[in-house]
Amino acid sequence: MIEFFSETSFQLDHANAISTWLADAANEEGCTIGDLDFVFCDDAFLHQINLEFLNHDTFTDVITFDYSLGNQLNGEIYISIDRVAENALNFKASFMEEVCRVMVHGLLHLCGYQDKSAEQISTMRVKEDQNLARISFLFA
Repeated sequence: MIEFFSETSFQLDHANAISTWLADAANEEGCTIGDLDFVFCDDAFLHQINLEFLNHDTFTDVITFDYSLGNQLNGEIYISIDRVAENALNFKASFMEEVCRVMVHGLLHLCGYQDKSAEQISTMRVKEDQNLARISFLFA
């Protein structure tokens, strides 16, 4: 089951459509959804998680905690709405498109994709774009 939580005033529109889209993305990768929580927060909240759990003193748009069991995806994905808004401006994308991009980015991490090398980043971006094309009606 996919659930959405917010530590800010942000509320996700189209939650049912997005849940279905994310489950379809997981299925494309040969995975199923177990318990998957998305937590929307601000920079300060996610920065504290980054410091406490990853020992990184940086801002980021998404942090994924993977509790998966085999091909059943279980985890927590934290998303900074502040970073998403800034990235949307920088990448000339709509806010909703960028929200969906970081959501599927976190899901792809649970599916085993990494983004440490240039090649991995390129593969991740292609996967993000393929999945975004399936839900573009939300931000068209």
